[in-house]
Amino acid sequence: MHDRLSELEERYEELTRQMASPEHASDPSALATLGRELSRLEPLVATIRAVRQLRAERDATAEMATDPDEEVRAMAHEELARLNERGEALEQELRRLLVPRDPNDDRSVIIEVRAGTGGEEASLFAADLFRMYARYAERQGWPIELLAVSESDSGGYKEAIAEVTADGAYSRLKYESGVHRVQRVPVTESSGRIHTSTATVAVLPEAEEVEIDLPEKDLRIDVKRSSGPGGQSVNTTDSAVRVTHLPTGLVVDIQDEKSQHKNKAKALAILRARLLELERQRQAEERGDQRRSQVGSGERSEKIRTYNFPDDRVTDHRIGLTVHNLPGLLAGDLDRLIEPLVEHDQAERMARVGAVGGGERTDGERS
Repeated sequence: MHDRLSELEERYEELTRQMASPEHASDPSALATLGRELSRLEPLVATIRAVRQLRAERDATAEMATDPDEEVRAMAHEELARLNERGEALEQELRRLLVPRDPNDDRSVIIEVRAGTGGEEASLFAADLFRMYARYAERQGWPIELLAVSESDSGGYKEAIAEVTADGAYSRLKYESGVHRVQRVPVTESSGRIHTSTATVAVLPEAEEVEIDLPEKDLRIDVKRSSGPGGQSVNTTDSAVRVTHLPTGLVVDIQDEKSQHKNKAKALAILRARLLELERQRQAEERGDQRRSQVGSGERSEKIRTYNFPDDRVTDHRIGLTVHNLPGLLAGDLDRLIEPLVEHDQAERMARVGAVGGGERTDGERS
């Protein structure tokens, strides 16, 4: 364990030197990568050093507890009790910080919302969910850009795809992947009968170009005239783009921009994210890891949440949590659900790590 903590400190010092070196100062991309790793290690190294200092204080105080002077011994025992309490808290914090992180947590995301079962009502619910995520992003100060949208006849969304560009967006939004169920009286229901509909959400960590190589030979790119709303210039130019990834059969259609170049760039960004997710799932299956037992598993077939409008409640089925004020939630007050999910996930990971001396390594460590 001591060697492991020393390795982390050495890595922190090495990163600090690299950040200050002229070699990296002229490379913004390298600096950003180093900065992200440094920021992850900073609280961990600070806690390691605090634990080490406290242990030294405890050793010195233990010596005082054997002093011939009764008053000194009493003071030492009182101080030892305080140091032991502080030590337990610090070691608990160290255990938390040593929990292996999801390597995608610092990424931006592509979020895809699709209407499920329930016809037009499902599309209206999908639109409600999409607006909820857009408002949540705005509350966090995260830029969000609509990449593609397909509207239904009722004004809902058959599908909506957006990019949320912010470090750490995935660490919060990944818990939203899955099937969302709504129970309410549709606006088209004259008898007041409650209907149940669904929408699916996929939250994909955004992939860098260098991570997912897309050779031209693996792509078929078709262009056509855009259809639907968008104005005359959109409908009369060959700006819509369909990208087919031949090895996997994945297809992405984008027609929202008037520029063919912009539509192609958006399509490729979505394709890279989907391919990264496929690779992530493949690796998880090969490892046989515990992803399926985690609240952030992202299983799209899993019903994760129910929005009950008549009772003004939302229930997350993964952790059995129910909250009220559904309108506030749809207005972007999502942290009431996300924070307990984060805490639950963290507790599960800590339980797997066990004692501070456990054998797991953090994702940021070098082997």
